[in-house]
Amino acid sequence: MKPTLATSLVLIVLCSSCSENETLAPAHAAYDGGVVTALPCVPNLDGKIESRELVPQVGIPANYLVSPSGKERTVDIVGKTNAQGKLAWSFGVDFADDEVAKIEAQRIDGKWYAASFTGVANPVIVANDLAGRTEGVYTQTDQGFFLHGIASSLPDPPEGKTLLVYTQPVMLYRFPLEPGAAWTSAGEVKNGTLRGLPFASRDTYDVKVDGAGELGLPDFVLTQALRVRTNVSIAPSAGQVTTQRQVGFLFECLGEVTRATSKLNEPDENFTTASELRRLGLAQ
Repeated sequence: MKPTLATSLVLIVLCSSCSENETLAPAHAAYDGGVVTALPCVPNLDGKIESRELVPQVGIPANYLVSPSGKERTVDIVGKTNAQGKLAWSFGVDFADDEVAKIEAQRIDGKWYAASFTGVANPVIVANDLAGRTEGVYTQTDQGFFLHGIASSLPDPPEGKTLLVYTQPVMLYRFPLEPGAAWTSAGEVKNGTLRGLPFASRDTYDVKVDGAGELGLPDFVLTQALRVRTNVSIAPSAGQVTTQRQVGFLFECLGEVTRATSKLNEPDENFTTASELRRLGLAQ
C-alpha cells in the first residue's frame, strides 16, 4: 500500500526521534513542598489556658461581629446541658444588623501617650472600645495579663483627651485560667484626665472562671471554652460608684472569642440583656 502524505509525516517524526542528534529531556526532581510552617500556638484542650496560649499577636487583626452601638441583645450566659452531658452556650445566631469590628494589637511606639508608660516593659496596645476612641496599655507575663492604663487614641479628640494611668497594674487574667479560679485586683488613677476633665478613681476588678463547655458561634463551634466573669467597680474621687459586668468566653490560642457586657449597675450576674455583644467571626 502506498503511504499517504499524513503517514509519511508520522514516519518522519518517528524516525527523527531516533536520530543520534537527539537532545535528551532534562531530568526533573520530585516536587518539594518545603517545610511546613509551625503554628504559633496549638490548642491542647487540657481544660486550662496558660500564658503561652494567650499571647497577643501584634499586627494580626481579628474580626468580631458586634451589635450596633446602642442596640441591646438578649443573651443566655448560663448555658444548658447538651446531649453529651456537657455545658454548652449558644451564640450562633447571625443577626442581620450586626456590624464588623477589627481589633489588632499594636506597639506603643509613636503613640502620643507613650511617655506616660516609660516604666512599662514591652507593652501592647489594644482598642479599649470598638470605635477605637480609647486604647488600653497591657502587658503579659507567665503569671498574668495586666492593664496599666487607658488613653484616647488621639492627643486632642473632639470629646476631650483621656489619660488614665494606674499607679499599679490591674490583673485581668491570672494564669493558668481554669474553672474555680477567682481573684480581685484594684488599681488607682491619680492626676488623670477623662475627656478633658481632671479625674481620679479607685477601680476594682472581681474576676472568676466558673465554667467550661462547648461554645457555638455563627461560623464555628469551639469544644472547650472557658467562661470568665468580670465585675468592674469604678469609685471616682467625686461622684457615684459605677459598676458593670462582663462575661467573656475564652479559648486556647484564640483568646476572647465572645463577650457580653451588661448595662451599667447590673445587679444580676446572670444578666439576660447585654448592652454590647461581640463574637469572633469570619465576616469582612
